[in-house]
Amino acid sequence: MTQIHAQALDTPDGPFTVIELPDGTVVASGWSAEIGKIAAQSPLSRNAETVTVHAEGPDLASARAVRDYYGGDVRAIETLRVANQGTPLQQAVWERLREIHCGYTLSYGELARSIDAPAASRAVASACARNAIGLFVPCHRVVSATGALSGFAWGLPVKASLLEREQLRVEHPNS
Repeated sequence: MTQIHAQALDTPDGPFTVIELPDGTVVASGWSAEIGKIAAQSPLSRNAETVTVHAEGPDLASARAVRDYYGGDVRAIETLRVANQGTPLQQAVWERLREIHCGYTLSYGELARSIDAPAASRAVASACARNAIGLFVPCHRVVSATGALSGFAWGLPVKASLLEREQLRVEHPNS
């Protein structure tokens, strides 16, 4: 029997819901108070037989990390385990997203080149759009080739807010 735990919380960018497995692995998250909407993003949570909603009492580990992130510890989201399901290319994109250092961005093309798929910038953009684990798999750190904000399921104002919160710098790390 698969069970998941869900919790919605308020953030400066609006309601945010986290869904995790009993071991604390995050399987879905995003800016919505509708647990069903967030759960529908991930096959791991969509197929759950039991859902425990944490409305009061102790926070889930992922909810604590979101609170810490919005409280100023922007690296709090980096240490939690995540589980996204997708194609090998999508998996490569999502893994690489987790490696983009807080405060930095990559373009879709740079991200494609960094996973040895230089001609796949559109497929990279598609993988970002299908990311079921917003914030923890930081697709908000991917921008257009010109550096402009583009393509974020939760809206460009949320993306801009997250990047501002992370104190965006223009230089890229050597990673």
